[in-house]
Amino acid sequence: MALIKLLMVDDDEVALFTLGALLQEQGFDVTTASSVLEALKLISSGAFDVLLSDLHMPGAGDGLTVVSAMRHANPKAVTILLSSFPEMSAATQAILLQADQILVKPMDITSLVEAIRQRLAIGTRPSRVVESVATILERSVQKIIDTWLALAEKDEKLMVVSLDPAQRCGYLPKILDDLVNRLRCFRPLASNEVESVAALEHGMLRRGQGYSAAMMIEEARLLQVSVFQTLQANLISIDFSVLLVAVMTIADEIDSQLSQAIASYAAESLLDSLPEPSSLRGSRCGPLVLLG
Repeated sequence: MALIKLLMVDDDEVALFTLGALLQEQGFDVTTASSVLEALKLISSGAFDVLLSDLHMPGAGDGLTVVSAMRHANPKAVTILLSSFPEMSAATQAILLQADQILVKPMDITSLVEAIRQRLAIGTRPSRVVESVATILERSVQKIIDTWLALAEKDEKLMVVSLDPAQRCGYLPKILDDLVNRLRCFRPLASNEVESVAALEHGMLRRGQGYSAAMMIEEARLLQVSVFQTLQANLISIDFSVLLVAVMTIADEIDSQLSQAIASYAAESLLDSLPEPSSLRGSRCGPLVLLG
C-alpha cells in the first residue's frame, strides 16, 4: 500500500520538526513547510493526500490561504487545520466551510493520527458553490422583506403608525435593488452619495404617512439586521475573502439611503411649513376668472 502523502505547515519550526518526525514514524510520507509561501510552492508542484496546517501564521496569509490553494490544486486532499485557541468555537463552522476539520492544539500523536485516518475514511467535504454577496441578496429579496416585516411588527415605535404590510414594505424592493447595484459597482466606501430615487421617494412617503425621523432610523436599523441575518444563513455560499468589504459596503449604502431619505423628509416638512403664496389661494376654490 502506498504511503499517505501528508503536507504539514507550521511557522513553529520546533513543532514542525517534532510532529513531522512522529507522523513519519506512524507511516505517513511527510513533507514540511514553515511558511505560507513555502507551502504554496509545494502545493503547486506536488500531489498530497492530506494537508495538516496551523491556522494562525505570521506574514502574508494564514492556514485558510493554504487550504484554499490545496482545494484548488488537489481537490481530493483532506484538509485539516490546527488551532491553539479552543475558545474560537464560534468561528469553527465558518472555517469548516473551507477546511474539512479543525483540531485544537496540543494533541497527542495517537489522537492526531486517529483523527487524520478517520477524516481520510470520510473523505473531503463537497466543494462549495460560491456566490457573490450581491447575488445572494438579489435572490433573497423576499426573504429579507419577510424578515424585516416580522421585526417591524414587533417594534412598538413603528407600530404607532397603522399601515398594512404593502404600505409598510412597499419601498423595500427598490431600496434593495439599489443595495445590490452598489455591491456590484465596487464604489469606494464613504464616497460621494449616488442619488437614490427610491430613498428620496421613501422620505416623502413616510412624511405623508406620519412617521418621525427616529422611526425612519429604526427602519434602517432593522433593514441592516435583516440583510445580515440573510448573509448568516448563506455563509456556506460566501467567499470569505470579500465578506468584510461587502458587510462594510452594505452598512455604508444603507446609511447613505437613510441620509437621503431623511433629507427628503426634512425638505417636505419645510415646504409644509411655508406660508401658501397668495397666487395659489384661489386655486383651492376653483379656477380663477380673468376679467377683461
